[in-house]
Amino acid sequence: MDGDDFTPEGGKLPELKLDARQAQGFISFFKRLPKDPRAIRLFDRRDYYTAHGENATFIARTYYHTMSALRQLGSSSDGISSASVSKAMFETIARNILLERTDRTLELYEGSGSSWRLTKSGTPGNIGSFEDILFANNDMRDSPVIVALFPVFRESQLYVGLSFLDMTNRKLGLAEFPEDSRFTNVESALVALGCKECLLPADCEKSIDLSPLQDAISNCNVLLTEKKKADFKSRDLAQDLGRIIRGSVEPVRDLLSQFDYALGALGALLSYAELLADDTNYGTYTIEKYSLNRYMRLDSAAVRALNIAEGKTDVNKNFSLFGLMNRTCTVGMGKRLLNRWLKQPLLDVNEINNRLDVVQAIVEDPELCQGLRQQLKMILDIDRLTHSLRKKSANLQPVVKLYQSCSRVPYVKTVLQQYNGQFSTLIRTKFIDPLEEWMTENRFGKFASLVETAIDLVQVDNGEYRISPLYSSDLAVLKDELSVVEDHINNLHMDTASDLDLSIDKHLKLEKGPFGHVFRISKKEEQKIRKKLTSNYIIIETRKDGVKFTSPKLKKLGDQYQALLSEYTCCQKKVADNVVKVSGTFSEVFENFAAILSELDVLQSFADLAVSCPVPYVRPDITTSDEGDIILQGSRHPCLEAQDGVNFIPNDCTLVRGKSWFQIITGPNMGGKSTFIRQVGVNVLMAQVGSFVPCDQASVSVRDCIFARVGAGDCQLRGVSTFMQEMLETASIIKGATDKSLIIIDELGRGTSTYDGFGLAWAICEHLVEVTRAPTLFATHFHELTALAHRNDDEHQHASDIGISNYHVGAHIDPSNRKLTMLYKVEPGACDQSFGIHVAEFANFPEAVVALAKSKAAELEDFSTTPTFSDDSKDEVGSKRKRVFSPDDVTRGSARARLFLEEFAALPTDEMGKTMEMAAKLKADLQKDAADNPWLQQFF
Repeated sequence: MDGDDFTPEGGKLPELKLDARQAQGFISFFKRLPKDPRAIRLFDRRDYYTAHGENATFIARTYYHTMSALRQLGSSSDGISSASVSKAMFETIARNILLERTDRTLELYEGSGSSWRLTKSGTPGNIGSFEDILFANNDMRDSPVIVALFPVFRESQLYVGLSFLDMTNRKLGLAEFPEDSRFTNVESALVALGCKECLLPADCEKSIDLSPLQDAISNCNVLLTEKKKADFKSRDLAQDLGRIIRGSVEPVRDLLSQFDYALGALGALLSYAELLADDTNYGTYTIEKYSLNRYMRLDSAAVRALNIAEGKTDVNKNFSLFGLMNRTCTVGMGKRLLNRWLKQPLLDVNEINNRLDVVQAIVEDPELCQGLRQQLKMILDIDRLTHSLRKKSANLQPVVKLYQSCSRVPYVKTVLQQYNGQFSTLIRTKFIDPLEEWMTENRFGKFASLVETAIDLVQVDNGEYRISPLYSSDLAVLKDELSVVEDHINNLHMDTASDLDLSIDKHLKLEKGPFGHVFRISKKEEQKIRKKLTSNYIIIETRKDGVKFTSPKLKKLGDQYQALLSEYTCCQKKVADNVVKVSGTFSEVFENFAAILSELDVLQSFADLAVSCPVPYVRPDITTSDEGDIILQGSRHPCLEAQDGVNFIPNDCTLVRGKSWFQIITGPNMGGKSTFIRQVGVNVLMAQVGSFVPCDQASVSVRDCIFARVGAGDCQLRGVSTFMQEMLETASIIKGATDKSLIIIDELGRGTSTYDGFGLAWAICEHLVEVTRAPTLFATHFHELTALAHRNDDEHQHASDIGISNYHVGAHIDPSNRKLTMLYKVEPGACDQSFGIHVAEFANFPEAVVALAKSKAAELEDFSTTPTFSDDSKDEVGSKRKRVFSPDDVTRGSARARLFLEEFAALPTDEMGKTMEMAAKLKADLQKDAADNPWLQQFF
């Protein structure tokens, strides 16, 4: 490789130094490697790494952004393209593949010539072997989780067995549930668990259509790994788990007996992660039954709509809910817990109020807030340090750091004890008592004594982690012997200085190096004493910096010292290994400290956010899902108001049962409809996470699920049109939502013709009102939908039960110049006109285009077919004539349209040709039924 090759980042590419024989040997090895399109294979060549073949092309394109980084290795006939990778670039690639992407795996080989072996392999779900590289300089923000799924069809019902593995927190879980054809339960489980990789049997039952499951996995940004069905076995499972699960095997057997399909999934996980192959896993894992109904359920669409997770394209950290709320102080622990909490909002009113009580206590007591932040900042990542203790390569460093971090606990406890407000009982039971329990003499006390006696803590300040010589009698003896030899060497140093007539240290220096103990003098001094030096001493080397020499006596003493030192080092290593091993037995203490401190950290982070915003947040009132309403007065979007230069206009949201439980929101594009409905979702989510909310006053009836259909995200790359994607997402809502959910839908029906879109929107609204009956915010550009709120209550008794109301986002048109001003206020009542052409003017469309649009719109309005209900009032003279439908026509027609919609939503999506054929038949049937229904006829 030419020495003058540079990457676009300005760094020089390492040179690929292989002679023809080495190159040939390597090529023959490389070509024998099994094919794996996902694996990025890097070869460690000591000072740098290399990648070859398609991997080299991928690295050149993705990371160097130029193909000039490629070089040919070997002759043109059987050569392979290669790219060299510096150590810094290797870290960048590892972080990107394992922490950001979810379509590749990473393998690292060591060796030479044609003999190489795989030493490390990592996937986004199993990053263990690369942890030291990934988190050397930055926090671990997420604990990657691997999930295995085993879908089966029994008695005409689809079931899924699920098992998960969290290797950072040493936790296994099992779940089993009935599933629908869209795999909505699986999707919400993948979101809640923070899954990074999913194992599936490669040969599932033929009757199961896996394409919606594969879509759900890719929507959640999860790596899909297919394994043989034979890997999903449950034989000897209790016995295998008995080795790695903490405690006795009986509870494990009892737990396993509750499952059928999840056991195979768990078996596949154990073998894939090779948990039994590493004895450091023995007796360290916990296992639990995972319930889908433990937390509010969120699918990938809701996570995107509510901006929960950080995105690569975020303009700043406040762009996402995680970025805004992350004011945690501990290294890594708090961030990971916050990440998990945002995807697992609570359903239990008492649990939510417990969190809110603690946040309120911290908000109302600035000294408590300040004290906690100060102490928590000094605490390192206890979880990760505990994890490091269990590694085979563990040393004394994590032991000392755990001791230093846990030694801050009494100070945290003191800060908590100084609080004496209304929530002091809760703070005592939730934090102070558990901390005291784990601080006791026979728990943390024992570990502290071990560290204080076994480790030389004075040397820690100099960056050295050593066993104290006083801890072991063997070490003490060796230490004394070393001191004696050192004294002899120092005496010899003085004798030699006297013999050569040189001042000690200034002219005659004593050094330790590769030659052991040696004397060194400058070349100038050597000239003066050359005769004496050559006759009585042995010269070792002569260099610019001076002459090194020894004597038989020094050599003998040096050899003695070296032998004792290696014995001391060996003995110290044995003692250190033992201290590390004993420290590992305290992991339950560390885990409990980590859990308590990280929870405290996240709650103080919520409090800090609530008081430090320009307009402080308020505590929400929480009621169960069966009672109360969702009332957010003066609500704001937390992420939007935190952007620079934004003067956010607050809005009220009043979702009241029987009055305004279902809200239709109309108004101009860019008028704030989308922001308003999203901010309601975000406020509800924040309240159920246990945070204060950006409102003047808030009351939230707990929701089991937030469904969001916001923005038509195109999926053409996967062969799914905008409209089809919109319909698939809406089908998930229709099938999955209950009266305890919250639904936010934005601009449904845009991807098709106006009549089709309106018909679908009307039918969906009817279904949500009459069947689902969930609180809903339905933002739409179909002003005709506002007629839903005026339906005859006798004909539609359900509508009055839940309450439909119209709202609109305000906009003002100046009568003198017809200029449009957005008011960004949500007000009661339907929007009285469409503003599309005004928005076009707003965007500086050419005048001729705007004039033509106005004339065409006026033309079409003369043939308006807006559905209205007949009443006794006479049409005003000169007003445009509108088609009138009887309530009966609307009821029967919309019921038939809803049936069409449900059948359409149930169509398979894996074979588009077959789907289009079935859709055409459904449309033809609908057209036939429309023959005797004027309301339906308008759509054809």
